[in-house]
Order: sequence, then C-alpha cells, then structure tokens
Amino acid sequence: MPIDRGYEDDDVESDEGSGRRFQDFDCPDCAANNPYDDGFGDGDEVRCFYCGQDFSVVVTEAGRLRLKSL
Repeated sequence: MPIDRGYEDDDVESDEGSGRRFQDFDCPDCAANNPYDDGFGDGDEVRCFYCGQDFSVVVTEAGRLRLKSL
C-alpha cells in the first residue's frame, strides 16, 4: 500500500464524537499543560492552573477539543 504523505493523525475522526472526554489541555493563552484527573467534555468549564483563565469546553462532532475564553 502506498504511503499517504498528506496524512495527519488529526485527520482521523474519533468514534466518540462530541461525547469524547479529555484528560488534559494546553492553555491557548499561556501554552501551559493542564491535567484534569476527573476529565472534562462538551459543555464543561475548565481553568488554567497557571494563568487562571477560564474556558468553556466545546467538543466538535469530529471529537476535536475547542476552548472558548469566558
């Protein structure tokens, strides 16, 4: 089978879709990694433990994490 040079892991859609849960995120403001033991998903609110910014969590139908500043 030929190798697809344009393939990226992000192109693969998750089977879980918008119900996907995440264990950590990288802050869009300060780039710090924030682990969450309990996990979080669509509709939750998370806070960066380093800069203190709060975010609303949106998980797309493809299972991708989006963070919106509150």
